[in-house]
Amino acid sequence: MAQRTARSRRLASVRALLARHSGPDAAFGRRLVLAVTATAAVAVAVPFALALVLVESRWPPLYRLDRATAERLHRTALEHPAWVRVLDFFTGVVWDPVTMRLLVAALVVWLLTRRAWRLATWAAVTATSGALIGFLVKNVVERARPHLPEPVAHAPGFSFPSGHAMTAMTSCAVLLLVLLPLVPRAWRALPWALAATAVLGVGYTRVALGVHWVSDVVGGWLLGAAVVTATTLVFEAWRADTGRPRTAVSEGLEPEISSDADPEAPSRQAAVAPSDQGT
Repeated sequence: MAQRTARSRRLASVRALLARHSGPDAAFGRRLVLAVTATAAVAVAVPFALALVLVESRWPPLYRLDRATAERLHRTALEHPAWVRVLDFFTGVVWDPVTMRLLVAALVVWLLTRRAWRLATWAAVTATSGALIGFLVKNVVERARPHLPEPVAHAPGFSFPSGHAMTAMTSCAVLLLVLLPLVPRAWRALPWALAATAVLGVGYTRVALGVHWVSDVVGGWLLGAAVVTATTLVFEAWRADTGRPRTAVSEGLEPEISSDADPEAPSRQAAVAPSDQGT
């Protein structure tokens, strides 16, 4: 009798383990890893091809845009030293990648205190994978930074894509998609405006200081948006697996975070067994 009881307990443990590795959480993890891997492959291939064909061959329209914009903003910077100090402050302190990542890290910690495990995982994976993919692409493309007379700023490493621009895009998107449900509807235009100001402002400062081309900034924005899109689709797939409704971007990624209840408790629809639905 005791042996049967022990065997039943072992079988129950095995079933519980298999359930954990085959349920919505496991599917969420697999999709998240797959999305990051696929994004990394695309992020390496597409920018490398664009850099090889357009940048290295100096495609006239792109080359003229990059050079003309850099030279015009550089002249303005030389004529206004005080403006350069303002740009340095914003790009090196307010919108610095370290600042952006610390904000996301604080957000992840807050989500963990609210037991929003999957949302915290999504935010951490999105920010981390964005940084790694940007670093990888930089070192694959190896595009040189602008060389301007009397430079007003210096930056190490390669130029394409702009790490500042990519970090601003991923970080602002993560903060927006998580925190929007906590903002009253009448005030939701404000965080959108702040995020747009940060993303556009970062791009402007990098080109105005002469450390990036316009195409570097646009490349950073596009790569950041690709990473956020991929991981967001994975999160939405998890919501569908657990019976939660799809959400609009204007509502945030998980509207349930605004309530005091467990944000990841199974929905009533998901809790109904198939046999119950037919009765």
